[in-house]
Amino acid sequence: MTTSQIAFLKGHGTENDFVIVPDPDNAIDLPASLVAGLCDRRAGIGGDGVLHVVRSAAHPEARVMADDAEWFMDYRNADGSVAEMCGNGVRVFARYLQHVGAVEEGDLAVATRGGVKKVHLAKNGDITVSMGRALLPGDGVTVTVGDRSWDTRNVNMGNPHAIAFVDDLAHAGDLFSEPSFAPAAVYPDGVNIEFVVDRGPRHVAMRVHERGSGETRSCGTGACAVAVAAARRDAADPAETGVPVTYTVDLPGGTLVITERPDGEIEMTGAAVIVAEGTIDPAWFDTVDGQRPKR
Repeated sequence: MTTSQIAFLKGHGTENDFVIVPDPDNAIDLPASLVAGLCDRRAGIGGDGVLHVVRSAAHPEARVMADDAEWFMDYRNADGSVAEMCGNGVRVFARYLQHVGAVEEGDLAVATRGGVKKVHLAKNGDITVSMGRALLPGDGVTVTVGDRSWDTRNVNMGNPHAIAFVDDLAHAGDLFSEPSFAPAAVYPDGVNIEFVVDRGPRHVAMRVHERGSGETRSCGTGACAVAVAAARRDAADPAETGVPVTYTVDLPGGTLVITERPDGEIEMTGAAVIVAEGTIDPAWFDTVDGQRPKR
């Protein structure tokens, strides 16, 4: 493979957008500076993260999952850091595999650092991801923006979330930088912070600051975490009621539908779109801290 042959695609799920780097044999090493360069919206392609598409058997972190899932989503945040999971990313990842003919409508398994995720590609274009079960560690934090503070609920969806129910989404501020939270020891590796308002029965809206990316137009794991937190707040925990609960979650980039079942399994449904594809100009790599992808 030569540098001029490195392909990319651009896709989004409810406007949570990603640079897709197909690399079935895991032949490309993506250093953090290169990922950050790809995600740069002015000097690169632009995105909230990178979806590195690798066969599970070819990646040391995913080989143990290869019998259950052929493909591994090696996800990176916009700053180049590695992330456990990205719900919108999984949908876009699945759409890419369908786009290139690797999978068809129906069921698919995708390996992630947060475990194997079951995906269903529907005929109407929607993609449903079985996101697993939420963990509720118990210890929350206090989030502060300006002179306002809120206690949060700690929900883990394979990655950590702190959910604050607020009166107005504008109270979250500009979210250019991470809101302060304490005690910091609850989230030693950082946290995604969601601000949530009610829109109606089983209907909420949210904004999110994603660790490593800043405010994004959408966050799939965040929408799931918000639905779980709202169900507990509304005394609608399916494990206690025995009845599935569904929340509509509005995000700046669109709407996701989240269902939690009595066994704890959470399903997320939404759209995913491939926007463009091409190849990266080899001269561009020399502008990113001198980093070229290693093979």
